[in-house]
Amino acid sequence: QVRLVESGGGLVQPGGSLTLSCAVSGGIFSLNLMGWYRQAPGKQRELVASMHSGGNTDYADSVKGRFTISRDNAKNTAYLQMNSLKPEDTAVYYCSARPPAGSLNWGQGTQVTVSS
Repeated sequence: QVRLVESGGGLVQPGGSLTLSCAVSGGIFSLNLMGWYRQAPGKQRELVASMHSGGNTDYADSVKGRFTISRDNAKNTAYLQMNSLKPEDTAVYYCSARPPAGSLNWGQGTQVTVSS
């Protein structure tokens, strides 16, 4: 069983920055496909960023150039650095982890609100 706990969400002004953390326990962290999703009210959950165990990253077009996904295998933690935040980024952000040959695991989510 892989467990994930997100933290770092909160209220930030447009143009500001925020870093989300995802602490992972269970399994071998370095083997996981890590991802960050978000879900805004009335919208589908969308994949924001992902990082494969081999280091390849993918980003949604809406966040490309502003968000950076990273992982620290020594700390069993993934991060999402969010810069130049926009009101449209307001959503609940979820961390995900998929071990090899395993199912997708979700954290409980953390609220990010971008507002003046």
